[in-house]
Formats: sequence, structure tokens, C-alpha cells
Amino acid sequence: GRFLIHRVMKEEAAYMLCNVKSVRTAAKRVPVITTHDGRTIRYPDPLIKVHDTVNLDIATNKAVDFIKFEPGNLAYITGGQNCGRIVIITHKEKHPGSLDIVHV
Repeated sequence: GRFLIHRVMKEEAAYMLCNVKSVRTAAKRVPVITTHDGRTIRYPDPLIKVHDTVNLDIATNKAVDFIKFEPGNLAYITGGQNCGRIVIITHKEKHPGSLDIVHV
């Protein structure tokens, strides 16, 4: 297996990494993002796009920092045969109207 048991320290328990699933405008033109676990964060940084990772402060439910999903950054594979691997994104193929392919 690729997964190890890891003890969570107090400072690590104060934040959570969330994947951005959608960026939209809510009622009264309020910008919001929706994360992979269903959280809605109002007034995020305008540079945050879909597939980025947000460092979320659990106590305030605010986005403290974010990591862009772009070539050169680390990625954690969450599904398929390579689930659990930590890789470097090398290239993204854009296919309009279909799925995008990410090379690692």
C-alpha cells in the first residue's frame, strides 16, 4: 500500500486542504467557490479557479491560501490504479467539450 498512518498535530488540525469543484456567482452577485466536501466559501481570491487546492481555516471557514493546478506543481492521485501516488504535473492537454488530460 501507499498509505501510511500519520499522527495529526494540533497545528495541522486547524486547517484542511480542499479541492475547488466550482466557481460561480450567487445571489446579489456574490462570488463563491464550492469545494469537494460541499463547503461554500464566499468572496474567495479572484485568482482561484476550478481544480485548484484551497487551504481552509476550519475555525473561520475562510480560504487562507491556495495552490494552482498547473504544470510543475505536486499532485496527489485520488482514483484509479495509481491512487495514493504523489507526482509532478508535467503537461495538461485541453480538449474543449470533453475531459482534459493531465500528464504526470
